[in-house]
Amino acid sequence: MGASGVGASASGGGEVGVPGEFVVLSDVDPSIGSDIRYATAHNFVGRPIAGYREPLCLLTRPAAEALRRVQQAARATGHSLKVYDCYRPQPAVDDFVAWAKRPEEEQAKAEFYPGVAKSRLFDEGYLGAPTAHSRGSTVDLTLVDDPPAGQRPYVPGEPLVACTAPKGDRFPDNSVDMGTGFDCFDPRAHTADGRVTGAARDNRELLKRLMADGGFTNYPREWWHYRYDDEPYPETYFDFPVARPSG
Repeated sequence: MGASGVGASASGGGEVGVPGEFVVLSDVDPSIGSDIRYATAHNFVGRPIAGYREPLCLLTRPAAEALRRVQQAARATGHSLKVYDCYRPQPAVDDFVAWAKRPEEEQAKAEFYPGVAKSRLFDEGYLGAPTAHSRGSTVDLTLVDDPPAGQRPYVPGEPLVACTAPKGDRFPDNSVDMGTGFDCFDPRAHTADGRVTGAARDNRELLKRLMADGGFTNYPREWWHYRYDDEPYPETYFDFPVARPSG
């Protein structure tokens, strides 16, 4: 599962070899929020993931510019975007694959996959290798109110609540209600799952409409996952780490 095509990786002296087509999203639109979960312990593995040196959203410039236009449309509805994950380096994908082969490591099961056996996460499509994220034009995101409410930090070791629980019981993410939490490996996270109704259904449909109008396609098994249709590297999986380029 190594990077193919125009792969780029870390170089000597601590510098990061990032293709010139990649940008930091906050440099393109600082109004878009971020909660880069894989740089923290608050994710389905329960620890920071390999390849995430900094909590940044890196994207190809075309995808970032398209997301800036989506943000403008979202703000016209009284909302703002918040990203959870953007470019994902191939070493992170390899980390997920290795983790999946260690059945004893289930520190975060109670929150992120309470109803699915860990051994089934790849087979049921909740995890994939390789992933479009490694091509740099796929993003995991949600909507928040504009201006957004505050969000307390995750405390490692705190009691976990299932991502399928009612919004008031789940981890207090400042996202609008989407019916489940982010990275919820459960059929309720399927974008069109019929059990999700009311405001949560409306919020999913609004996000999908805004993203589609901006040139992004949803992955039907995850309400948060969108790929930019005109991605510049459709056959390339990169391996450079998530960090601000040096120089």
